[in-house]
Amino acid sequence: MKLSKIAMLAAIACASYTSSMTASGNDTIELVSHCAAACDCGEPVCGCETVVGCDPCGDACDSGCGDAGCCDAGCDGGCDSACGCGVGGGLGSLLGDCCLGDQWSLFGEHCGWSAGGWVQMGYHDRALPIFNDRPDEYNLHQAWLYAEKAIDTSCGFDIGGRIDYVYGIDAQNTQAFGTGNRGWDNDWDNGGANGYGHALPQAYFEAGYGDLSVKIGHFYTIIGWEVVTAPDNFFYSHAYTMNYSEPFTHTGALATYNVNENVTAYGGYTMGWDSGFDDNGDSFLGGLSVALSDDLTLTYATTFGRLGAAPLGNPEQGYMHSIVADVTLSDNLQYIFQSDYLDTETSAGATVRETFGINQYLIYTLSDCWAAGGRFEYYNNEGIFGAPGNDSDIYALTMGLNYKPHANVVVRPEIRWDWDDDQVAGLESGDDQTTFGIDTIFLF
Repeated sequence: MKLSKIAMLAAIACASYTSSMTASGNDTIELVSHCAAACDCGEPVCGCETVVGCDPCGDACDSGCGDAGCCDAGCDGGCDSACGCGVGGGLGSLLGDCCLGDQWSLFGEHCGWSAGGWVQMGYHDRALPIFNDRPDEYNLHQAWLYAEKAIDTSCGFDIGGRIDYVYGIDAQNTQAFGTGNRGWDNDWDNGGANGYGHALPQAYFEAGYGDLSVKIGHFYTIIGWEVVTAPDNFFYSHAYTMNYSEPFTHTGALATYNVNENVTAYGGYTMGWDSGFDDNGDSFLGGLSVALSDDLTLTYATTFGRLGAAPLGNPEQGYMHSIVADVTLSDNLQYIFQSDYLDTETSAGATVRETFGINQYLIYTLSDCWAAGGRFEYYNNEGIFGAPGNDSDIYALTMGLNYKPHANVVVRPEIRWDWDDDQVAGLESGDDQTTFGIDTIFLF
């Protein structure tokens, strides 16, 4: 590593601090607790227990519940239709009672440190050129372990950090492949180019004071809405934009400043895209997140500079941004709009990649156990599936469900339609394809 880069990292570490950002990163998917919503108790009511500090059975729950009241009686008290008890009223009555109970942890928390993970396994009947590239097999996608000490700066200065390990067919997509075989964990493969592998996608130190903190090391990007970690996405499959136009990981320093309760600013230095602890570039990573109202949050994130050389075989430099609008349309309905733009070139000025994408998500929470969602993507690219100068338009529509039979288990069936105006490498049918997939995530 260049001495100038070490000096820059040290300067950033001494001058600024960031707030804690975990691997879950950028998206927020929460199943609404209908019992809490109906009784207006300001926190989730897991399993419909009585909430301390408020009247869980006020006007919304009095009728038809008797003296005990709906929430006090619990889901077995015969008051499902009046209070909801996590099943969403009339529609919930068709789905049955939904009492998830508490999510358990295998390791728990000790002295401020927590550890956990998940196992994700799934099947899809057609190959996609993004993550899900082993069809007609029951795949282990992610066997994930993490250890973390999240910082708490409410009482002053605090330090922490996080490390993640993953094994499975998704591991090669989150290795430090940006620097080729010399980079970090990129050669930890097991089974060939599309086989299994290991990865250490995060290993960072974090320190903070008040509204400022800094993260130094190897960490996930802040760009985009979809992430690599399976429990933090609604859908089993991924968008083209996320895979081909956004970085996955960075190595460097990232600062965050909570300007106020509605505005958060990010800024830092990274050694290119998807790099380990070696020289792969010089780039800025930063952005701004603004809560414009209780129902609308707008996030702009960008990276620009020298992004690296290994991924596409050329020295690549340029600019990329992602704009995400997260809108709460109702207590049950969430809408996300995302627009990405990427423009990179070689040192000689030749185009390497130029892409533009629009992703739209609509997620409806039926109950604590059930949610339904749709995703529609338009992706225009040049230099991804063909030589620079030839662009193509790709469209993808995905419909899916999330079912939680237990607080630690999520089942995600989906059906996906892909089509394009030119043949795209990786789509089995050329210009159109229908894919069915289903996976299960076990959290611990």
